[in-house]
Amino acid sequence: MIKKSISCLIKITQWQLMLIAIILTFNISFASPALAFGQSPLSGLITLKALVEDSVPYPTAIANGKPTLLEFYADWCTTCQGMSGTIQKLEEKYGDRVNLVMLDIDDPQWDQLVQQYRVTGIPQYTFLDESQETLDTVVGKVPQSIMESFFEQLIS
Repeated sequence: MIKKSISCLIKITQWQLMLIAIILTFNISFASPALAFGQSPLSGLITLKALVEDSVPYPTAIANGKPTLLEFYADWCTTCQGMSGTIQKLEEKYGDRVNLVMLDIDDPQWDQLVQQYRVTGIPQYTFLDESQETLDTVVGKVPQSIMESFFEQLIS
């Protein structure tokens, strides 16, 4: 009788552990959008920082006559980190024809542009034509295929 009780208790404990593992897996993927994008939060931040380092300065982009993507972001934004891989791929493909400008909303020097482009959430992607007129704006997590269609519109 005692052996049966212990065996039953072990089975229940294994079942509970499996349930806890499943719950934790879902919580991690929902709690960290970077993980949902297939990136660790750290790799997303590293990619975001690399994009910032390689981006075209805003005054240069406005003056050079090429279409422009303005990305309004923040380092702490996990969706920005998660989208950084997509933006990096698009920058590699279209970077010779489209300016990528990264604007940190926490940097006071960009406050006027945050107001001008009516940033309501981040990441915000504002697409500007060669005349620097706004063509479209999207906010948040955007599939790569949709982002790519915006880039195709910019260069056509």
